[in-house]
Amino acid sequence: MPAIHRILVAVRELNGKPLPAVLKAAQLARACGARLELFHGLTSPVYADPMLTPAQAMVSLEQELRQNALRRLEAIADRLRVHSLKVAVSADWDYPAHEAIIRRAQTINADLIVASLHAARHRLPGLLRLTDWELVRLSPVPVLLVKNPHPYRHPAVLAAIDPTHAHEKPLQLDKEILRIGKRLTTALRGRLHAVHAYASFALAVPPEMLVPATLDDMQKDARRRAQLGFNRALRTARIPRSRQYLLARLPVDAIVEAARKSRSAIVVMGAISRSGYKRLLIGNTAERILDDLDCDILVIKPPKFICRVPSAARGPRLRVYGSTGAFGYSFSYF
Repeated sequence: MPAIHRILVAVRELNGKPLPAVLKAAQLARACGARLELFHGLTSPVYADPMLTPAQAMVSLEQELRQNALRRLEAIADRLRVHSLKVAVSADWDYPAHEAIIRRAQTINADLIVASLHAARHRLPGLLRLTDWELVRLSPVPVLLVKNPHPYRHPAVLAAIDPTHAHEKPLQLDKEILRIGKRLTTALRGRLHAVHAYASFALAVPPEMLVPATLDDMQKDARRRAQLGFNRALRTARIPRSRQYLLARLPVDAIVEAARKSRSAIVVMGAISRSGYKRLLIGNTAERILDDLDCDILVIKPPKFICRVPSAARGPRLRVYGSTGAFGYSFSYF
């Protein structure tokens, strides 16, 4: 990830109150000398009766709603500009929300997307199309999901890496995770930690069926190999041993434990996009962990990640309906 020059903030609510995602994005912008853009995607359907609503009236309605959104964004931006931040605003008719955010981020060449985490638990996220979950899966731009409302104060940043590449992570991804973790800690004057989860033994045999001495040897050998890989990955990161967590646990459990021990404000981790039944049934560490962590989560993709979101905006989502007429029927369609 290059230096952070431009940050896109996805603003979901336009009530004029600066949300934690906006305030934390402002902190990062000030620390990195970056520009902010507050973006709101106009995703709600526009209802119209073709028999009663002229086309020009529909255009006027769309423009009026967009201008209203821009005015509300400007009210939020003005509160940030008093702190000498450079803040732009934008609102576009586009849907679904996650695609609108990704398209806007690519349009302005954003280096980071900041968004709020979905408040409820992520049940069947692949079917519900939750915005944060889809951003994690599809965005080629790093995504900071804000979960904790407290501002950053010399934060602990936890880099979750996988030197053994046991979970389909390419080699360059660990380097990117450590690089951006270092950049955040330097900008925010925090402390960088690192965690690596490894399997204590690699046999599909229940441990109770193994001779205790054999199991002990296997566990020692697994830890030795994991430690060697961890040391190699951290060779240039200069992270003190006291901030390194090598845990023989599942990745989700290890990251949650390390984040708790380090009192991390941000966990930096990678994600590999999956599709089809594999995504629905198995999921992804970054996606499953959204509910388990209490801190913010920064998700990045491999350098050669391919964005599958169409580049063209969809425009307004029109819902056309007809009133009951002489023949006694009504209709509606998108």
